[in-house]
Amino acid sequence: MSKFVSKPESKPAISKPTSTSLATYKKATKPPKKPAPPDVITPAKIGWQTDDAGNQVPVSGEFGDVYFSHADGLAESRHVFLAHNQLPERLANLADKQCFTIAELGFGTGLNFLATWQLWRELRAQQPQLTSARLHFITTEKYPIPLNDLTQILALWAQRAPELAELIKELLANYPPLIAGCHRLNFIDDNITLDIWLGDAGDSLASLASFESLATLNTETAINRPYVDAWFLDGFAPSCNESLWAESIFTQMQRLSRTGTTAATYSCAGIVKRGLQAHGFSIKKVKGFGRKREMLTAAMADNTEFLPDSLALNDDNNICVLPHPHDHTPNHTVVIGAGVAGLLTAWTLANRGVAVSIVDKVAPLAGASGNPRALLAPNMTPIHHVYEHLHSIGYLYSGRLYRYFNRQAALQQTPLILEQTGALDLLIKTNIGTVQIADYPNEMATTVTIEEAQQLSGLKTKDLTDNLYLPKSGLVNPQALKTLILKHSNINYQQLSVTDIKEAANKVTVIGEKESGIDGQSSVTICADNIVICAAYESHQLDKRIVECRTIRGQLSWFTPTAEQVAGLPKLPLKYSGYCAPFIGQSGDAEINNIRDNEPQFLLGASFVDADASIDIREEENQQNYDKLLEDIPELSNVLPDDTSAWQARAGVRTQTIDYHPLVGRLAQSRRIWTLSAMGAKGYALAPICAEALADMMLGCFPPLSVVMLGRLSSNRARLHKA
Repeated sequence: MSKFVSKPESKPAISKPTSTSLATYKKATKPPKKPAPPDVITPAKIGWQTDDAGNQVPVSGEFGDVYFSHADGLAESRHVFLAHNQLPERLANLADKQCFTIAELGFGTGLNFLATWQLWRELRAQQPQLTSARLHFITTEKYPIPLNDLTQILALWAQRAPELAELIKELLANYPPLIAGCHRLNFIDDNITLDIWLGDAGDSLASLASFESLATLNTETAINRPYVDAWFLDGFAPSCNESLWAESIFTQMQRLSRTGTTAATYSCAGIVKRGLQAHGFSIKKVKGFGRKREMLTAAMADNTEFLPDSLALNDDNNICVLPHPHDHTPNHTVVIGAGVAGLLTAWTLANRGVAVSIVDKVAPLAGASGNPRALLAPNMTPIHHVYEHLHSIGYLYSGRLYRYFNRQAALQQTPLILEQTGALDLLIKTNIGTVQIADYPNEMATTVTIEEAQQLSGLKTKDLTDNLYLPKSGLVNPQALKTLILKHSNINYQQLSVTDIKEAANKVTVIGEKESGIDGQSSVTICADNIVICAAYESHQLDKRIVECRTIRGQLSWFTPTAEQVAGLPKLPLKYSGYCAPFIGQSGDAEINNIRDNEPQFLLGASFVDADASIDIREEENQQNYDKLLEDIPELSNVLPDDTSAWQARAGVRTQTIDYHPLVGRLAQSRRIWTLSAMGAKGYALAPICAEALADMMLGCFPPLSVVMLGRLSSNRARLHKA
């Protein structure tokens, strides 16, 4: 939200600039306290003014300030934030696999991000070494612009700056529902990640995991520190919105920066200058844009006690950026387990340029992840809890990722990964009611009329007064997902029964037995930089530091309905005390389940048997699935076949912790052994975002989950390890 400011800028008192001693730095950078839960997101109210060229420019109804300059908003973004953070030069000089992180205060119309993205694309086309480099753009916004307004605003820029048109289309297609928390948008083909933290900027910055907080979560051993390379300070003018220029904001900037971190802002207000100086930044006034005579640039210059190897001071005591050190960057990782957690972990690391070896003692999707279809739908929560609700953010991220996979599958002419059918929850087993559902944006969750619910579902006599409709839900095809992931050029799969794991200072070794046609079995040794254990309830057997989890057997049933039955069965996935879904068999399904191509199928289940790790098929559990569906939806008794003995079935074992959160992170007293496991029955919704968080921690980037959530997911959390 870059602005032209003509109003006088207020100057509230702020502490005088002081040199930052070691003790002061440690105080400023100690792990933040848990922020108070943010309020429900309030969308921005947009007004309009005419700029110098006769174009309409948006104005904030909350703060009475324009979103960008009357002269030329795009040119302003390029002048203030790109040029004066030296981004063309700094980005062009990134090394192989290096990640450059930009943090912005005030996403606004997204124009700064679009300008940065367009620069990044140009540089990648000119500099072959940037193929594996990554750009991470973190932004905050308390009053996000609704999609309809943003579409109108950016349509004007697509006309005025045609070079942005394609980027605008992609941004709008991925723009998240306006709920609190971090929304990760990965533009994978360009190696650029956009994290939009919706909510108060102070809460959002405090939620970013720093070196200290990650070290606390993962043991006292060293971990790659994430830090911000450049700041875009683009909040509304201090005279309009003092809160975005508060001392707490500058404190967080200091915590998240290192020597050499730069900042740029259109504002020269005293509160901004004093705030930056008091928190370790050296400032300089330079020529402003348009009517602004001056603007500020800054660089963190006094954190020399913690000077990373990639930075140094030159003879003039100015910051010099040296080549990025890569001795800590993992080149090879072994993932043990080829269920959904292992597959998504492998793909996420491979997509960051890491070579990945996946091993599994049986085969990919041999366990609970290999059901014919998985329903992608969230466990909803009242919206006041959504900021720290893994299911909501995980569900939204998974949907975006699977839709990207769908585009890849379409290019390869293979079955889609996600069939976006929508889903109707009958609210028989839920923690939320229709009044609370109304707090959510309709594009994420809504309650439809009885008539609409009947039309969507095909049900006629069931009382559908209370319902939850999830328009972006759908069915995931596990086999199609597996096939696409294993095609990644950085992924290699082999069948291997792991017998031992040995960790040394500079490597970790996996030892296992492999089936051999000659001798029966042969020993295999694989050396790597890291290992990620994704072996569900068997993870504990591979490393005792991974807590022994609860095992819950679940059997899913399906059958091939007749044409008459198809006409009477539900038209889309339904959630009740279980779930059911119609689908059509696709090529590849028969590899792991008894399903014929292009034939209709009806799926229902699943059973729930605690403390049972057997995967034998039980006819009585087919009957239980049948009975559960008819108990909740009696009208289907006239449609379902009475005899379940001919039904197909698959049994798997869900792995669950006592607090229902997955295990994500590095193991205690280890440098190179990690785990991602215990997804329960929500692996297809949770594994993608958890894999992103794990990859970020491993590679020294900011995860898309708050430090509080990372603590809840830590494999070393105290609650799990009590006697």
